[in-house]
Amino acid sequence: MMHIGVLVRRVRVKPTIPWMLAFSSRPGLAWVLPLSLLTAALTLAPSACARQAQSTSRAPAPAEVVRTTIDGVLAAVRADLAAAAGDAERTYAIVQQRFLPATDFMLTTEYAVGAAWAKATPAQRDALFKQFQILLARTYALQLTQIQGTDTRFTYGPPPRLAAGASDAVVKTTVVSAGDTMAIDYRLRRSAAGWKIYDINMMGAWMIQVYRQQFAAQLAAGGIDGLIKYLAAHNEQP
Repeated sequence: MMHIGVLVRRVRVKPTIPWMLAFSSRPGLAWVLPLSLLTAALTLAPSACARQAQSTSRAPAPAEVVRTTIDGVLAAVRADLAAAAGDAERTYAIVQQRFLPATDFMLTTEYAVGAAWAKATPAQRDALFKQFQILLARTYALQLTQIQGTDTRFTYGPPPRLAAGASDAVVKTTVVSAGDTMAIDYRLRRSAAGWKIYDINMMGAWMIQVYRQQFAAQLAAGGIDGLIKYLAAHNEQP
């Protein structure tokens, strides 16, 4: 779900390996995603339903979504005594509440599964999405618990220039922590509910591409059901 994760775990994660998912590892060593995605969150205001009924042209622009989500989740974690103290379950609850609504992980799952997605039944698609989202959310929460007290600063690039009717956008950000600087790109898709984050580029590797390569081996060995079981087994690890 981590700008900062890579920076603070430099002992265990080599800079040349961006958020690789190693299912044989424990969750804490699995895969590191930029914290700024992790912190992606947009809580629905009381008038959200009414706004969604209006044209998506009135929805927050991609750059605003990214900035708001980064600042929003960090503020929520810092304001919660348990989460600020490193409580993993409380942090996970914040991720579920504040982060997941800002993402389109169904689209992420579809692209990561690749051609096999077209062959999956609706029930299989739902199961894949559920297990993949749990994996991402728990990983985000774990990384959040490890950055408390760090001196981290986020900067945002110029808003992307979008053509009329554009449905895809890339927002550039930079995180500075402990003297290290890392550029992170966020890809968003326009939907009926507004712009949603669905992919990240860190150190030249897009998240979906990384997962597609890793899922391919499981799909070849056990098909859709095999991948579902593989993800579920990983999520059940303590």
